[in-house]
Amino acid sequence: MPKVNFSVKEMIEDHLWPEVAPSSSAKRKGLFALRIAYASIADLMAGQLSLRAMSLVYTTLLSIVPLLALSFSVLKALGVHNDIEPFLFQFLAPLGEQGISIGQNIIGFIDNIKVGVLGSVGLALLVYTVLSLVQKIENAFNMIWHVEVTRSFGERFSSYLSVILIGPVLIVSALGLTATLMNSSVIEFIMTIEPFGSLIISTTKLLPYFMVIGVFAFVYMFVPNTRVNLGAALAGAIVSGVLWETSGMLFATFVVNSTKYTAIYSSFAVVIMLLIWLYISWLILLFGSNLAFYVQNPSSIRVSRQGFEISNRVKERLALLLMQLIAQRHYQGGPAPSLDELTEQASVPHTVARYVLSKLVDKRLLIESNGSPVGYLPAKALDALPLNAILQAIRSAEEARYLSAKAVALSAQTSEVISQLDASAEQALAGKTLRELVVDDKPA
Repeated sequence: MPKVNFSVKEMIEDHLWPEVAPSSSAKRKGLFALRIAYASIADLMAGQLSLRAMSLVYTTLLSIVPLLALSFSVLKALGVHNDIEPFLFQFLAPLGEQGISIGQNIIGFIDNIKVGVLGSVGLALLVYTVLSLVQKIENAFNMIWHVEVTRSFGERFSSYLSVILIGPVLIVSALGLTATLMNSSVIEFIMTIEPFGSLIISTTKLLPYFMVIGVFAFVYMFVPNTRVNLGAALAGAIVSGVLWETSGMLFATFVVNSTKYTAIYSSFAVVIMLLIWLYISWLILLFGSNLAFYVQNPSSIRVSRQGFEISNRVKERLALLLMQLIAQRHYQGGPAPSLDELTEQASVPHTVARYVLSKLVDKRLLIESNGSPVGYLPAKALDALPLNAILQAIRSAEEARYLSAKAVALSAQTSEVISQLDASAEQALAGKTLRELVVDDKPA
């Protein structure tokens, strides 16, 4: 979270997280929406989303022509490449007349690229440039969703190229279907009947919003290397889609009134405006994904992206709980639970659950499956996993990397007290295994 005046931050959080939950369902939903807005704005002010957006601006400038060249080459083969050009001009519309000039230059560059005569090396470099853009986009979204594992090379190659080559075809098909429906005799007849005619006209005016929201929702669901619920993706897409369309109109007004910048920077003003608009677009897209993350994972709202602090008692209890949940699923013969499932069952933030799970994996008490998403399994038989080993694993988690307990010099009296504590814990858990948390072997 950003560093703000503590009293103000504390006052806001006291109102957002009252000791007594509201009794009204409407108030609870309103409070939930305010919490998500607070957490999303706090992440935006922290600067991490801004840094990712700036990085994507640079990558976009390098990859925009190869990306469009591949997409246009497929559309040219189908004879519908002219139908995708309006999307490029719509994206650049906030730049005004300068946007039209930039769009025409980009199309000129694309026409000069002959994919068929590039050769194997040239085509490979073209594809690599495009794939690197999409990979950086995925990394940005994975950061937002706290995903540390990226897709394999084979998955990236097949998935990315499918979206790049097939996506434009689907968009053009959807536009063609919409135009056909609007020109059909049935729709024309309905438009003569009020209030259906006014309703259809209003819907047509809102069509750009619907298209942007649909594209954003698709990106939010399929780009992160994790399962994203449709509801969360739509919530983020609605907010970011409205923000993007609104900011486009505001930016267009800014461009019209920026004659001073044109006089100072001359022809460089076009480049500067393009960079600013790309940055705003990426920032809005990432902001929407960040909001979708909190909609799907409300338990993570109060956890800072810069780090977290939890007590040793919480770590120990969470380690036992996660081991129990994983062991129960394994004992019942079900599939290995994923991080999302464990987070939901334990009602803890993703960041905290992932931290504890990683320490249990490092100590070889758990193993990760090869599936997608990754699942967790007991590393040994349940009766071969002592409870004391689980507690010791989480208590000594950071010692190998940072500071070992043996490196702390203790006096004889203090060392004796520590030894007694360790002996008491070991004695209390002597002979107890993970099986006892899963199977009730006690006689009825």
